[in-house]
Parts: sequence; C-alpha cells; structure tokens
Amino acid sequence: MGIVPAEEPAPVVPELNPDNSFAENVCAPLLRDAQNPDGGWGFHPGAKSRVEPTCWALKALTALLSPGNSDGDAIRRGFDFLIAAQLADGSWPSTPEEKTGCWVTSLACWVLAGDSDGEKKYSKTITSGLNWVCDDWPRDTTWWRRILRKLSSGARHSRQNDSYRGWGWTPGTSSWVEPTSFALLALETQQGPEHPSAKKRRKLGELLLYDRMCPGGGWNCGNPEVYGVAGEPLVIPTTWALLALRQYPERRENIQGLAWLEKNFARIQGPGSYAMAQICLAAYGRRGAEDAASAGDLQSKNEFLRNIPAAAWMTLAASNPQNWLAPGEHS
Repeated sequence: MGIVPAEEPAPVVPELNPDNSFAENVCAPLLRDAQNPDGGWGFHPGAKSRVEPTCWALKALTALLSPGNSDGDAIRRGFDFLIAAQLADGSWPSTPEEKTGCWVTSLACWVLAGDSDGEKKYSKTITSGLNWVCDDWPRDTTWWRRILRKLSSGARHSRQNDSYRGWGWTPGTSSWVEPTSFALLALETQQGPEHPSAKKRRKLGELLLYDRMCPGGGWNCGNPEVYGVAGEPLVIPTTWALLALRQYPERRENIQGLAWLEKNFARIQGPGSYAMAQICLAAYGRRGAEDAASAGDLQSKNEFLRNIPAAAWMTLAASNPQNWLAPGEHS
C-alpha cells in the first residue's frame, strides 16, 4: 500500500498578531515572486522595473533577512539593479527612460545605507546621491521669489514661512512634505564626509516640516492653511513627517501629530495608510486602536496585493521599525 501524501498544512495565524502572520505568509512571498529578471520590481507584479517599488521591496525583504534566509540572492540582485540605475550626476530617475533625477534619489540612498553592509559596499554611490540631494534647492523659495511673493496678494492668504526650504518631487521646484521627509531620512545615513550644506539643509528641512503642520496636528502634502482655511491632514504625509522628526519626540508638534494619528487610526481604510500608521506609531512606542480593521480585512476590500509599495509597507509594519529606520541598528 502506497503512502498517502499529507495535505499541505494551512498557515497558522497567531491570535494576538494576525497582521504579522499576514505580512510574513502573504505579503513577503508576493514580494519575492514579483521580482523581475533584471533584479528590480514594478509597481505591480509583471510591471516594468522602477526605482521606487524596487526600494520598497528591498527595504521590506532586508528587514526580514535572518541567518539561513534564502532572500540573500534576490536582495543582491535588487541592489545591483539600483546601482545600475544611478545617473552620472549621482541621482536616480523615476523611470529608466528619464535622464534627470528626482526625489527617489533620497529613497535609494536611504535603502542602500540600510543594508547591513551598505555603508561600506555602497559608500561612494550613497555619497554621490546625497551630494545631489544637498545641491537640489527648491526654486520657489529663492530670495527674489520670496520678494515677489511678499509683494503679491497671495501672500495674505497663506501663513507658511518661505525662508524654510525643503525638497520637491522634481529638481528645482517647490518644497513638499513627503520628499522633504525622505531627504531628511536619507541624510541621517551619512557616514563619510558631509556635503558642505548638509547640516544647513537638514535644519531648514526640519523647520519647514514644523512650519507646514496643519493647525491642531498632522500634515498634508504641503499647505497647512490657504485663504484662511485650515488644511486637512492626511495619514501618509503625517507618518513620513513624524518619522523624519522622530528625534524630537517631546516637541509639541510631534505630540499633536501622534495624537491626530491615534485618533484617526480606526477609520483608516487604505492599506498603505494603515501600514504606515502602524509603523509610525510603533517607532514612537505606541499602538493603533484595537477596533481598527485587520490587514486581511483590507485585502478583501482593496486587493492591495497588486500594489508592491503597499505590500512592502505591510511587511515592514510586521517588523520592529528600530531595526530598519536607520543604518547600523540591525539585530
């Protein structure tokens, strides 16, 4: 009598942390399977490789890496893709066809430095990228633009301080909350000699984020108040701003931003926002509301696993953010 093969056991889902099991058993395998032959990832499985989704996938897989883990080769090929995608001026483009760098330069530097050997293996690559970031000044806050703004009627309808300068999505444009946050996170990773303006850029970027906080707490894409109407905070910009400013946990703005995030956590329906809110709260030693939707619930409603960044963020949310937010802290 032949041996009857055993049925494939169903994944065991821990009762206390179902999202962790979902991330490890569903999200992480999807990321592994979605890697393209060139080593990169697209925004969804089967899509052409781009720098941004490749960075998120690598950040998630390196956060899970442990002795004996089989992801090492996939991660190496992913880093090789990033190195090859860098332009001669040190920046990274949003698509392979473009020849001008953009905000993803900060993201690429942050991810490369987050590798356990990144500061040695990729030091020149990271330094050239961060030099490009430091040289990318927003054009809308040059001295003559500030003078024109003061003389215009629009200056009476916005309370933001134009002397604070951050970063934009594309070179030489306006400052926005998220690209400024990514640049600050990347500049934390600097291990070698700093760009001459690095400290100044960090301070101006931090001041800009605090200046752009919405009244009462939280951040939106960039304008806290327009025509006397308070801006509406959004989860994703709020989380990235708080992560970039996490070394100031006692500041009033940080406390207000966290309070807004905790208050709105149970209402979050987007999987990316859900994961990033979890990550941000955990970085500050806090937890989301018990009555919030689970990762499995969000997947059934949104089918977000077609979205590589969302799957990566969900994977990162299942790991300790202190292990991957900054280089040199890996367990």
